[in-house]
Amino acid sequence: MALKPTGSATISFGLVSIPVNLHSASESKAAISFNMLHEADHARVKQQLVCTKDGEIVERDKIVKGYEFEKGQYVVFTPAELKALDEQANQVIEITEFVPLAKIDPVYFEKGYYLSPGKGGDKAYRLLSRAMTQTGRCGLAKYAARGKQYLVVVRPVTGHEGGLMMQQLSYADEIRSFTDVEVPAGDVNEAELKLAIMLTDQIATDEFHPENYKDEVKERVEGLIQKKIAGQEISETEAPAPKTHVIDLMEALKASLAARTGRKGAAKAADVPEKPERKPATRADATRGETRTKLRAVGNGKKAAKG
Repeated sequence: MALKPTGSATISFGLVSIPVNLHSASESKAAISFNMLHEADHARVKQQLVCTKDGEIVERDKIVKGYEFEKGQYVVFTPAELKALDEQANQVIEITEFVPLAKIDPVYFEKGYYLSPGKGGDKAYRLLSRAMTQTGRCGLAKYAARGKQYLVVVRPVTGHEGGLMMQQLSYADEIRSFTDVEVPAGDVNEAELKLAIMLTDQIATDEFHPENYKDEVKERVEGLIQKKIAGQEISETEAPAPKTHVIDLMEALKASLAARTGRKGAAKAADVPEKPERKPATRADATRGETRTKLRAVGNGKKAAKG
């Protein structure tokens, strides 16, 4: 089924303009949620807005918005003033530079949108996609929508030649520095490193197949919910057992490698046909063997006489 556009825009760089349609690249799978109920009659309860100063319930039509510029000090904005603060959406994806896609750290990537060519933009769309594919570059651009200006990247779609997509990026000041993460210093043991590399080689693949992965936690919870709907009770014993922590890294690597090697060895052994079992020799077999020995001796004697 064809994806319906969620909006339209124009890719712009230099004097080139390409009309495009936006399609959400991902589908939000709602997380399992539970409602708050009144214990007595299982009716839904609702939250109310309460003033923190006098404790009174405030109706929504009495709510205004303000910005806290100092602790407890607010400047209040009218709806018209809030509208004036919004970034004007011009629906233009303005590419400012082309950079190697591999140079953008994945930590910056956020929500993505597939782009399809708008009316009259087919050829320019294909040319831009082909040019970026061959150069390994993507377009960094500014895009204003929903009252905010976004930093985005326009890039070819992986695995779909000729396709383009737009992906939102975080701004630099929105990314935390890894220097704020405490990582103890230490040396890497060469023997452990060798085992670790061997283990990664054992489970390495050349391609990413996301279809091989499912939300197992969600599936388990959904199964237990259906069990509850059917009138059955669920208990803590049905919760997954916590994984144990292995202290000895070297032994853990050896065990993991042995387990992987053992499974592969067992699979190969299953493909090799077993050798037929040798039956114990009988008296008749012994007699036939003695006869063959005597005949060979007689034959050798005749050859010696002729010589």
